[in-house]
Amino acid sequence: MVCIQMIGTQRSGSNLLRLMLNQLKGVSAPHPPHILERFMPLLPAYGDLNVPGNLAQLVEDVCLLVEYNPVPWAGVLLDRKVIIDRVTSPTLIEITRVIYEIKAESEGACIWMCKSMANIRYAEELEKYAEKPLYLHLFRDGRDVALSFKKAIVGEKHIYHIAKQWKTEQEASIKLRELLGPERVIQVKYEDLLGRPQTVLEELCSFIGAEYSDEAMEYHQSSESKETANSGLMWQNVVKPVLSDNHNKFLKELSEEDILIFEQVAGDTLEKLGYKKYFRNENERNFTPEEIDTFSEINHKMKQEVRQQLKPEDLLKRKAQEELLRSVTSRMSAL
Repeated sequence: MVCIQMIGTQRSGSNLLRLMLNQLKGVSAPHPPHILERFMPLLPAYGDLNVPGNLAQLVEDVCLLVEYNPVPWAGVLLDRKVIIDRVTSPTLIEITRVIYEIKAESEGACIWMCKSMANIRYAEELEKYAEKPLYLHLFRDGRDVALSFKKAIVGEKHIYHIAKQWKTEQEASIKLRELLGPERVIQVKYEDLLGRPQTVLEELCSFIGAEYSDEAMEYHQSSESKETANSGLMWQNVVKPVLSDNHNKFLKELSEEDILIFEQVAGDTLEKLGYKKYFRNENERNFTPEEIDTFSEINHKMKQEVRQQLKPEDLLKRKAQEELLRSVTSRMSAL
């Protein structure tokens, strides 16, 4: 079975591309519960995973995370015993692989994709798969990514923190392609996906070994897209056709101060990916500890404000996962 790992930074059109690929015969691209991102830091709570009871507890909690996902994984039963029997080593990476494979099998698919883009942090672990994954580096103008994060329920809110995250994840993705080569890592520019979606999808299908179909362009009419849109305000656009003008919005909606800070943090990376800087004579610079402290205070307040503005139904959809992760964190704290 072929594994595709999407890498880069969220808010880059990843759900759009996921839903397009999910329309293709033989491809399974479910909405991600972000298993590695959430559980890697919590592994100390489980102790030695060579102990059967510890492994079983981790499998149980990971399955619950999937089952509590805001966008449900329809049509699949996660049998804990089957998962334990199928893992080839007692690791979170293996548990994740088996769960995604079971989902793919339930759909009759031979290709599965994980959309957890932050998994670029765990590329070294992913390379331990017996069958090496292919990587899909989806990238978007970081200033538009920042604008999107500012409006979203999740993520950092101050431009400095968003820029730092974007730069780190993009540089890691670029480095991985340099290390593994274009045979293992394909780059997809979000703006190209908007402007010539069929061409981009055909190239991507050739890379992953899938057959292109025009059904990919009908993603917005699929039950998966409707389920995704109904599961959170930040996914509303996935029930619309490709929004070809959904780029360069930062020019009208970000302040010049925000654009300047972003480019002072990540301007070199913008240019490396083919984007032009707004402040062309400004170089990247290190901010003082005092400046960063101020940015962090503002970031924290902005996150709280976003949380307070959430609709009750959005909070409810996330509650089960949050409570699960809190319970695991409390177990780790008690060690």
